[in-house]
Amino acid sequence: MGKGMEAMDGPINFGDRDQWWGLLIDNFGPPLYGQNYNPAYYQQLLETYGFRLYFNQYTYFRKVADPISPNYEGKAAKVVNDPNYKFEHLRLRNLPKYAEDFRQVYNKAWVKHDGVKEMSPEQSANIMKKLRPIIDERVCWFAYYKGEPVGFFIGLPELNELFRHVDGQLNWWGKLKFAWYRWRGAVRTLTGIAFGIVPEHQRKGLESAFVLAVSKIVQDSRQVHYEDFVMNWIGDFNPKMMHVAETINGTIWRTHATYRYLFDRTKPFERAPIID
Repeated sequence: MGKGMEAMDGPINFGDRDQWWGLLIDNFGPPLYGQNYNPAYYQQLLETYGFRLYFNQYTYFRKVADPISPNYEGKAAKVVNDPNYKFEHLRLRNLPKYAEDFRQVYNKAWVKHDGVKEMSPEQSANIMKKLRPIIDERVCWFAYYKGEPVGFFIGLPELNELFRHVDGQLNWWGKLKFAWYRWRGAVRTLTGIAFGIVPEHQRKGLESAFVLAVSKIVQDSRQVHYEDFVMNWIGDFNPKMMHVAETINGTIWRTHATYRYLFDRTKPFERAPIID
């Protein structure tokens, strides 16, 4: 407090918000890779100490085979048929290009969020380098408007469905088993880890076009074998993205919570501000 610190948030990851963030408070089923998992009594422990809910983090779920509504397809068609827009899925042979496209969209779409810093070229390249061994090209999509990147959707196979086959041992034998089970299609859950659209192209149907592009791939059993689709958490401070998830028949499946503790207990507590 002597140096101006006013509050403490938790549980958090000392890095980006995309992984290991928040306290699990419901649906204590099988954990997802990158999501915190904790005993149920942690919630009472933090709240009794004096932590209060700063924002809820909702993980949405839908079955891959569930149909997309005709209304949603109609909105997507307007964008898809616009010659200024172009959609393409990621190709590993040109990964540096997509790393830079990802960075440009991320910095325009996400830096306005509280606690999100601008991404450097080195950071985006490092992220893609780490993801390369597990990327499924067919479910990572980019949108361009007149040649400029304006949106992305990054989906990954749910890693815990592979890790359970290696018994926590990523030695040479474990890595071989990991690769084998991934090759034979053992993963049945697709996890959407990142979705971003630059502000000037939001609310124009681009969200619908992304969903339609990915759905046509994942619903074709001849190409992929995913059955479930889980979306990376959406904060309740972001009602626009919650609406997108609900429009594609997503339902809240699991909740994490970010708590805040005010050091000055006389100050009024405020929830995380709603973003536009």
